Amino acid sequence: MITEEHPLTLYNSMTRKKERFIPQDPKRVTMYNCGPTVYSYAHIGNARAAVVADVLFRVLRHIYGEDHVVYARNITDVDDKIIAAAKEQDVPISEITEKYARIYNDDLAAIGCLPPTHQPKATNHISHMAQMIEQLIEKDFAYESDGHVFFDVSKYDDYGKLSGNTLDALRGGDRVGEGEVARKRNAADFVLWKPELDGVGWEASFGKGRPGWHIECSAMSKATLGETIDIHCGGVDLKFPHHENEIAQSCCANEKPFAKYWVHNEFLNMGSEKMSKSLGNVTLINDLLKVWDGEVIRLALLKASFDSELDWSEELLTQSKSQLNGWYTFVAARKKQIGEEYIYNPEVVSLGLMQSLYNNLNTPHFLSRLIDFFKSEDGETELLQSFIDQGKPPPGTSDVLSMMINTTRVLGLLQKDPEEWFRGNTSDDEEDEINDLIQQRDAAKMAAIAAKKLGDKAKMGEQFKRSDEIRDKLKARGIVLEDSPDGTTWRRE
Repeated sequence: MITEEHPLTLYNSMTRKKERFIPQDPKRVTMYNCGPTVYSYAHIGNARAAVVADVLFRVLRHIYGEDHVVYARNITDVDDKIIAAAKEQDVPISEITEKYARIYNDDLAAIGCLPPTHQPKATNHISHMAQMIEQLIEKDFAYESDGHVFFDVSKYDDYGKLSGNTLDALRGGDRVGEGEVARKRNAADFVLWKPELDGVGWEASFGKGRPGWHIECSAMSKATLGETIDIHCGGVDLKFPHHENEIAQSCCANEKPFAKYWVHNEFLNMGSEKMSKSLGNVTLINDLLKVWDGEVIRLALLKASFDSELDWSEELLTQSKSQLNGWYTFVAARKKQIGEEYIYNPEVVSLGLMQSLYNNLNTPHFLSRLIDFFKSEDGETELLQSFIDQGKPPPGTSDVLSMMINTTRVLGLLQKDPEEWFRGNTSDDEEDEINDLIQQRDAAKMAAIAAKKLGDKAKMGEQFKRSDEIRDKLKARGIVLEDSPDGTTWRRE
């Protein structure tokens, strides 16, 4: 539990400084994260934003209790790109949006992200969007023009405060672009409502049409979390125009602050370049999961502070896999020593490690201290003491191990039993085949030993050769056999 001496601090993009987090209501802490536009696969940059928000969600749940944190991450299922994709493929829009929303959720689950408390879909909140637009028109913050409704940025004095832009410097603020410039009073005005496109539209007092991108999140956030939320998350690429526009329309419609804290994760770089579709260096989560375990991807994403850029590479993934192999090996060895005494208990965590997360979600510092622990030996009491609450004697080995696993799980790592980890994504059929080959190898070794006792060198050599062939066959498939007095076990490399 967090204390006065160890408060949670977060870098607030709005104030540009690290601040102590104080929720409006500790019994209902609210956070919102911009979700995907579901017309294609999500990329690893999207994954970084989701994992950062997930870590914050987990830390808040640890501090305030699972039932007292409400997290909303939306699904944008109405958008011009979705409409275009449906038309090109000649399928209903829902077929595309439901497919990619399911893939997105499956991908995030695979990299250890908890499901949000709410996952509102834009199409279920059109009435809320229309109502907010009506309020903005009535209060003279928005105007109608040729079937469109625009927000007048000149009417909101604080416009640009989050991103640091000035009205004089702004050029275009909506997702559609040049075609609407002639309809605007100011070049920076952004669209709230557009006429129907290819038969896609909803009735509203200002004409049949579809919502602009920005109004969607404002309406969904209000509907699920309330008018003023504690934390708004998202990638730094959304700071302008999306988040800037969310603030403007929400504050003007509700006449209240929109979000108290803005937590933005920085860019993910592919080598020396920022990942972008125009550069053709986009890496999809779905493709990575075909090669790497989701926990490897998650650890790699946590190697840099969320407010620092992250350089993505094959080397980073290889290093992360190696570290996880080492940690799971450590847990497996201690588990054998102490039996099943270590128990997962989310209440028993290391304050020494949690302090890193309380300090602006400093995951690199957390991981460096975790590496130190897993290098330790059972007798290093002084080192173990640094991981637990000061003033208490170091607990027994099983307690320390349990404490470290529980704390690491707050970060979304070490979620599996070691045996499950080392067997990877092995199907039941493949596991049966591997076990059958191991039995054949055991039988060959036993036959070789029996032949040796009988002095039959030819048969002994033949059976040992058969044993080695099975071992090499499995090794070629990435299966490593480990022999012990208790029998043979296997794991993936």
